[in-house]
Amino acid sequence: MAYFNIDSIKERTFDAIVVGTGISGGWATKELTQKGLRTLVLERGRDVKHVIDYPTAMKNPWEFPHLGQVPLELKQKSPASSGHYIFKEETVHFVVKDYEHPFIQDKPFSWMRGYQVGGRSLLWARQAQRWSDYDFEGPARDGFAVDWPIRYADLAPWYSYVEKFVGIAGNKDGLSHLPDGEFLPPHEMSCVEKHFSQQVAKNYNDRQIIIGRTANLTKAQEIHHQQGRSQCQNRVLCERGCPYGGYFSSNSSTIPWAAKTGKMTLKPHSVVHSVIYDEQKKRATGVRVIDAHTKEMTEYYAKIIFLNASALNTNLILLNSTSNRFPNGFGNDSGVLGKFIGFHNYRGRVSAEYDGFHDTMAEGKRPTGSYLPRFRNLAKQETDFLRGYAASIGSSKIGTPTDNYLGADLKEQLFKPSTEGWTMGAQMMGEVLTKESNFVRLDPDLKDDWGIPQLRMSVDFDDNDMKMVQDFYEQFSEMFAKAGFRNIKTSDTKRVPGNENHEMGGVRMGKDPKTSMLNKWNQMHACKNVFVSDGSSMTSTATQNPSLTYMALTARAADYAVKQLKAKNL
Repeated sequence: MAYFNIDSIKERTFDAIVVGTGISGGWATKELTQKGLRTLVLERGRDVKHVIDYPTAMKNPWEFPHLGQVPLELKQKSPASSGHYIFKEETVHFVVKDYEHPFIQDKPFSWMRGYQVGGRSLLWARQAQRWSDYDFEGPARDGFAVDWPIRYADLAPWYSYVEKFVGIAGNKDGLSHLPDGEFLPPHEMSCVEKHFSQQVAKNYNDRQIIIGRTANLTKAQEIHHQQGRSQCQNRVLCERGCPYGGYFSSNSSTIPWAAKTGKMTLKPHSVVHSVIYDEQKKRATGVRVIDAHTKEMTEYYAKIIFLNASALNTNLILLNSTSNRFPNGFGNDSGVLGKFIGFHNYRGRVSAEYDGFHDTMAEGKRPTGSYLPRFRNLAKQETDFLRGYAASIGSSKIGTPTDNYLGADLKEQLFKPSTEGWTMGAQMMGEVLTKESNFVRLDPDLKDDWGIPQLRMSVDFDDNDMKMVQDFYEQFSEMFAKAGFRNIKTSDTKRVPGNENHEMGGVRMGKDPKTSMLNKWNQMHACKNVFVSDGSSMTSTATQNPSLTYMALTARAADYAVKQLKAKNL
């Protein structure tokens, strides 16, 4: 019997454990296995294999029973998720339903989750921008939050490393506040976007409209062919899962790459309950895992642990990992665990029309739009709000008249350019300050189906956010007017926190263990063999889409962890 137990423990012991298979978890898995570590990868949801598990990838619109709509009954059962743009018939199978995985909203919060291998990397908007020192230095400059323990120079080589593997399409724009990367050929602006960009450059010296930088393969390189990926087909059906591997996801890229090493053990349907702390060894020894189907708990062991369960789930796991050493959550000597939650503000939208370019029309599709990088409060404080905002920009031809046409006549009419001009819309993405008043915590009584406490969300906008929205309205209305646009309209999307999919913080990086949980290597101050490199590690949110930064942080942390392991420091 003793022999059996020892054998069982050996079977459950690995060099490394990675929790989560999304954007950052996939990268942790790739890097650790590639460096020779036997790595257990835990995913709480089902397996999704590249190509074969994308059931809607090749469907035509008329092949969906509800023509793209989600039935009302399902919407009513998942109110927090159903308001999200990705909650639609062709992708709903990749989205968590509220009633299956409940949480508590002390304040309105739309928690968008993807519980399957690949996580939300199947669903992301693929926008990929680097941070700059303006972003890393923001908290130190205005005193809001703690100083980042790293700067752009620390991450720049890792951005390059990640970009070459992922494949990022973009332009070399030469902007100090949005550093250039390792780019594939860019997508093209529409004629009216080019006009707008030229007019903004003419009328302002502090802002630039550029083409969006996106993780779509406009020209696949050898490293992408080695992954089994090919050129983006511009179908703009990315979130269904791309059978061509035209956009980056864990499923098409990092997970299969790790599998080829022979060092990866992937266990789906594995709900991580908590991290195990050994009081004598003064280190983490593994994790407790509940089988999603049988509800049986099993312990797995490793020398190093990477938590990449997504920002709020990583907070949940650590809050639930209590011991004599860590009575208030794993590694929580500073008391900041679950606090200083950040997100992005998508409340503002401005639209306008342009009476021109009548002899042109939009042809084909593209998986990105144009983009205005942040221009407010970069080098110095210049407004009555802190930090700033970026904006995504799209355009389309105002309708082609098709009423009273059928068959061949309709087809002919659709190819006739509209004479009604163009419409353009700008959507803000504002930096929300990471505040102690924005936090998550475990409910003392309510538990989920696996006996794990439910998470309570207490996250909201503040005056700084609404001042930013107002400035966005004013600035874009002025920019449109100066560029000759008309019928300019502002609107409040009413999107609540969480709705934009960019939740961050709660396990933030910092220089001082008294005010942060992770050091400059994404290594836990209080337990050196635990690393956290998903969105929970972020100290502030900046205005860029965060996924590229998660990937770069993870690759850097994994490199450091393996070196420390080999040096016997962990």
